[in-house]
Amino acid sequence: MSDTHAVAPVPGRVMAGEMAEQPAVLQRVLDEGAPRIRAIAAEIAARGPRFVLLTGRGTSDNAALYAKYLVEILLGRPAGLTSMSTTTAYGARQDLRDCLVVTVSQSGGSPDLVASTRAAREAGAVTLAVTNNAASPLAEVSEYHVDVLAGPEKALPATKTYTAELLALYLLVEGLRGGDGAAAKALPELAAGVLARQDEVRALAERYRFAQRLVLTSRGYGYPTAREAALKLMETTYIPATPFSGADLLHGPLAMVDNVSPVIAVVPDGKGGEALQPVLDRLRGRGADLVVVGPQAQVDAASAGFALPAGVPEELQPVLEILPLQRLAYEVTIARGQDPDAPRALAKVTETH
Repeated sequence: MSDTHAVAPVPGRVMAGEMAEQPAVLQRVLDEGAPRIRAIAAEIAARGPRFVLLTGRGTSDNAALYAKYLVEILLGRPAGLTSMSTTTAYGARQDLRDCLVVTVSQSGGSPDLVASTRAAREAGAVTLAVTNNAASPLAEVSEYHVDVLAGPEKALPATKTYTAELLALYLLVEGLRGGDGAAAKALPELAAGVLARQDEVRALAERYRFAQRLVLTSRGYGYPTAREAALKLMETTYIPATPFSGADLLHGPLAMVDNVSPVIAVVPDGKGGEALQPVLDRLRGRGADLVVVGPQAQVDAASAGFALPAGVPEELQPVLEILPLQRLAYEVTIARGQDPDAPRALAKVTETH
């Protein structure tokens, strides 16, 4: 008889595997999801909604914020993020005629998302769910559904579902304005190139192994990335990581940044980066430990950073910006002797009411 020994799980194996799947997931969304998204967008556009409301929690809330920028900038429609408690806790009823309500959720199972979407539909809204679960309660209660096709996600920190949501929402807005989304075709290959640069991220992670706090900042399309990166860092490393719009950072919180304060700036290559420049100048002036994720020139001007591929439209850069930051959360967690696959006090489906 041969002895058998249980093999201890490798910390972070699941999260690492799911991060690596992202180029294939993005390709699947483009190949299999895009035709369905275009068809849904055409139907919704024909109904002429004048306003867009977006709903989500956690990672999906950051994807919804990205969609808010898309809607306001590319579609020229007013957009807002909903407060679900106004419906689920306070029982408020709004007149939502001429409004498109988009609810973003990986699982589609949280009761407050389902209840607020049902209430929106009863209030006259066009309702659309964007989920990774076509059989979810949220998909069932919504008039339309977009499947982000990310496949089962077992790691507690969401990675591939987030980038799939971003791409699906971009294709939706493109469809609403009659575009074909062709600019996104290069994303899978570019994502694979970014993910291959693990050694660069591992070197950056050494800066934060003993960090007590982190500040993340950006503007424009990069701001949802800063928020999502802060969330990933907090839920895996347990380091308090605070995301700020660059404009908000200047309105007071800059005072907490000194020469030992680590700051990560997500710098879009475009108007968002231009708007962030005064913030970067002020941070350098305060001697902040500044790391930049963005164009090579901005990385060169910072303490350190991760340069992103050039030539990508600004509205698509968030799909790539988050990739090294996901990896950073993973690497810092491993360096601190923790398991990113099993953050304490987290469940894969969080049920809020």
